[in-house]
Amino acid sequence: MKIKELAAVLNAEICQNEFDDVEVVGAYTSDLLSDVMANAKDGGALITIQAHKNTVAVAELVNISVIIICNSRPLPDDMLEAAKSEGIAVIRTTENQFTVSGKLWGLFNK
Repeated sequence: MKIKELAAVLNAEICQNEFDDVEVVGAYTSDLLSDVMANAKDGGALITIQAHKNTVAVAELVNISVIIICNSRPLPDDMLEAAKSEGIAVIRTTENQFTVSGKLWGLFNK
């Protein structure tokens, strides 16, 4: 599933749209960025409430394709600029991490 399809399925807002619409190969849910660095998979999505510039740096480090911000968290401009610079999609949803994780688990495990 490509990033734009993923955003549509989640009914999520695309907040940083300058990215290659690549296949998302899985997802990882965490708010602890060191945990993301240790366990997230290349080419996946990061499901989190951590809406700040450091989230983008970690996503770039482990080759995350899309950051999914939950609970309608506000997105600072420096985060969006960093994501734009790295070509990482940022989408935002009103749903919580548990709900988004469950939806994606269902999609990726058909």
